[in-house]
Amino acid sequence: MPDRHDLPAGFRWGVTTAAYQIEGAAEEDGRGPSVWDTFVTRPGVIRGGHTGAVACDHYHRYPEDIALMKGLGLDGYRFSIAWSRIQPVGSGPVNPAGLAFYDRLVDALLEAGITPLPTLFHWDLPQALEDEGGWLNRDTAYRFADYAAATAARLGDRIPTWITLNEPFVHTVFGYAMGIHAPGRALMFEALPAAHHQLLGHGLAASILRERGLEVMLSNNLTPVEPATSNPADLTAAAAYDALHNRLFTDPVLLGRYPDLSALGVPDDIFGAIRPGDVDLIHTPGLDGLGVNYYNPTRVAAPTDPSLPFDLVDIPDVPHTAFGWPVVPDGLRRLLVGLQELYGTALPPITITENGCSVDESAAPDRLRIDYLATHLDALATAIAEGVDVRGYYTWSLLDNFEWAEGYHQRFGLVHVDFETQKRTPRASYAWYRKLIATHRALHSG
Repeated sequence: MPDRHDLPAGFRWGVTTAAYQIEGAAEEDGRGPSVWDTFVTRPGVIRGGHTGAVACDHYHRYPEDIALMKGLGLDGYRFSIAWSRIQPVGSGPVNPAGLAFYDRLVDALLEAGITPLPTLFHWDLPQALEDEGGWLNRDTAYRFADYAAATAARLGDRIPTWITLNEPFVHTVFGYAMGIHAPGRALMFEALPAAHHQLLGHGLAASILRERGLEVMLSNNLTPVEPATSNPADLTAAAAYDALHNRLFTDPVLLGRYPDLSALGVPDDIFGAIRPGDVDLIHTPGLDGLGVNYYNPTRVAAPTDPSLPFDLVDIPDVPHTAFGWPVVPDGLRRLLVGLQELYGTALPPITITENGCSVDESAAPDRLRIDYLATHLDALATAIAEGVDVRGYYTWSLLDNFEWAEGYHQRFGLVHVDFETQKRTPRASYAWYRKLIATHRALHSG
């Protein structure tokens, strides 16, 4: 059975972060407010009343954090760019100080021998655009394309590959359908125009990036979906959930069509959002790579509430992370092999752009993180041996950070952060990851 030591030569190692979760400096150097700056002020929406106003203070401490990355021996660093640092109100003139920060960051990464892999949108929409309807407003897709063009014009000479969106499923469902994340709307399935407009924004931005000779990726949170039983009602519910979570955000980009969403009660035009030519705009630029964010499989049963198309049920008899997520490493293999079977030659090379776990800080916690990473990398090696083209692995996350609605209570970092003092302390998993990367390089050095 292949394991993590059998990953191929040229395999790329990295870590991932996101702007609002680590940067802080929320009101410095002309940065405008994002939907998260607004959302965290609502009473009760963030555990502990935490905010990302300071977070890891990465805006000021990025040299220290890059030194930690260099110590790991990384090939790449995936981070996100805060749109409201570049355009404080989401449109119009760029903010020179905001671009200058990312200039400094990119140059420092390159000096350390680390390739930057930026994500243009990781959920922090400028509040001014949300005030005009956010991703429910078609115009936001065009403003996103403008932002992509301005950012790439400044940084594209040093960054070969760009990710447009991070996890549009999670942002649509948690932000617009259920109200758990910013911007805090609870529209249920009527939130789905936000999904289409994000994909439209991807297509428009991808065309601009490609015209500049840059490579384009899209990162999706994907999950292998399994029915709770072999009962036909559970099978139908699982298929409906798979269409929503996985295929809604992948089929249009790779196949040039949306999946059948009728089982969800969603019309073909997604509540009037889709206009003639839109799907071509999404599909035509193509992808140079697909980013896969994997954390766990999803088990689905027929709904107990007849107004809903499915129920999500727990996966029994497996460990769970501190977040309550089931730990199923083979789910990553099943997901990747399933993507290959479903999309065939339309599937571009894959990079695992997020994978990691939150652990309780008590009782030898980092052994759990090391075991999680090791077993998932073993599953990844098996998927590659079964023919899936996977080029790299970026773990979530370099640092403990502001974990959205959970505030600072969930700790995913290879590096512990004391949020009172901002002291960084590498965990045992940091040393383990460093050794793994060095061992892989040594095996392929000849």
